[in-house]
Amino acid sequence: MLDLFARHGMFDLAVTCKGDLHIDDHHTVEDIAICLGQAFAKALGDKKGIVRYGSAYVPMDETLARSVVDLSGRSYLVYLVKNSRDKVGTFSVELAEHFWHSFAEHCKCNLHVEVFYGSNQHHIIEAVFKSAARALSQAVRLDDRISGVMSTKGTL
Repeated sequence: MLDLFARHGMFDLAVTCKGDLHIDDHHTVEDIAICLGQAFAKALGDKKGIVRYGSAYVPMDETLARSVVDLSGRSYLVYLVKNSRDKVGTFSVELAEHFWHSFAEHCKCNLHVEVFYGSNQHHIIEAVFKSAARALSQAVRLDDRISGVMSTKGTL
């Protein structure tokens, strides 16, 4: 999922992680999301010139997902995704939501993710990661028409 996140968001991403997978995936998934969120926050700096908002719809066979992001400096996650089963392979499906919660908290972004329909849990998770990546890619883009930050308060 991180590979397709990087590809569809057009982000350079290299991840190395030594986790406690012998126990379970939870801490490893959480730690990667925390580090990725912190990396985004650091890379965005004062957020001058960025578009701030992004949204994307992504179909994946029978599934349709939408992600909307605001790089506001306030963290919040709305995750409206039903799980049709507990695992995909050895991956606990509930960890996808936890990943995005940890990412949003540490990126300090507002992230809304919704899957309108879908039955294959792998397709659902894949559509979520692709749509979130594409929404983030829009939001981080620089626009030379923006003076300072995209806020009437003058700060994000």
